[in-house]
Amino acid sequence: MNSHDKNLKPALRRRFLGVALSIGACAALPLSIYSSAAAAQAAHKPKVALVMKSLANEFFLTMETGAKDYQKHNPNQFDLITNGIKDETDTANQIRIVEQMIVSKVDALVIAPADSKALVPVIKKAVDAGIIVVNIDNKLDTDVLKSKDLNVPFVGPDNAKGARQVGEYLAKQKLKSGDEVGIIEGVSTTTNAQQRTAGFKQAMQTAGVKVVALQSGDWEIDKGNAVASQILNANPNVKALLCGNDNMAIGAVSAVRAAGKAGKVQVVGYDNINAIKPMLADGRVLATADQYAAKQAVFGIDTALKAIADHKKQSELSGVVETPVDLVTKK
Repeated sequence: MNSHDKNLKPALRRRFLGVALSIGACAALPLSIYSSAAAAQAAHKPKVALVMKSLANEFFLTMETGAKDYQKHNPNQFDLITNGIKDETDTANQIRIVEQMIVSKVDALVIAPADSKALVPVIKKAVDAGIIVVNIDNKLDTDVLKSKDLNVPFVGPDNAKGARQVGEYLAKQKLKSGDEVGIIEGVSTTTNAQQRTAGFKQAMQTAGVKVVALQSGDWEIDKGNAVASQILNANPNVKALLCGNDNMAIGAVSAVRAAGKAGKVQVVGYDNINAIKPMLADGRVLATADQYAAKQAVFGIDTALKAIADHKKQSELSGVVETPVDLVTKK
């Protein structure tokens, strides 16, 4: 964890507590100056729903823990509801969860969408119901948002940049011009999967390395394993597998071992989950990227709470809050 990461939560808390204190100060004014209706509104504690992707993925469990920790340290400022889906492609269930949050009349929805396009219509429903929506982790499709006349701020890393750092490290350490590699992509309809693939490709192109295979592993260990096996069987000269997340990298490591190519085919990932750390330490995985799951949740919640405190409408929100992403290699 870098120093920026350590200092993040206190800084956010100070900023948010400042907003909270100003609300508290207003609530203390005499009723002749400050109407009872406004006082009641100030006393209303916002209810924030964090809706994530698969809780079978350690990345989202870390995100959930970070959000709960933030709420625990700020119990008087907001209530938190957390939800996730059973696997990375369970888009229909994520849509149902958002619909439940609308019925529950949450004040804010912070969402890591399972699909960049399919979630937009239900997000429009949430906005139409007066809920502030903030997008984290996987960016909603810009064109689909535009078609619905929606402004949804995005809080998250530059995925292409993170993947490019991982790819550049791989190329510099282990590859030479003319070598062949395969890319195992996340769910192909998600913006972050597409961006990571673009970053990997850019790094390989710069190094003169050929991408001879590109398949989706749906962000999951088993699918990543199956796809890695297929790529290795079809392309015996592949020197590395670049995986869009660590779950798929774990699957790829098993496939490399099963093919008798441990040490001959390099594996890289993305997310820096705890399960990947022993594999970094012993060289089964060469590198990954830390995109700070907990930080994304906290930034997302903070963005939503600030909008509520400032009485902003969704139409007045826009822009990108870029969160850090760092290359992680063997210590």
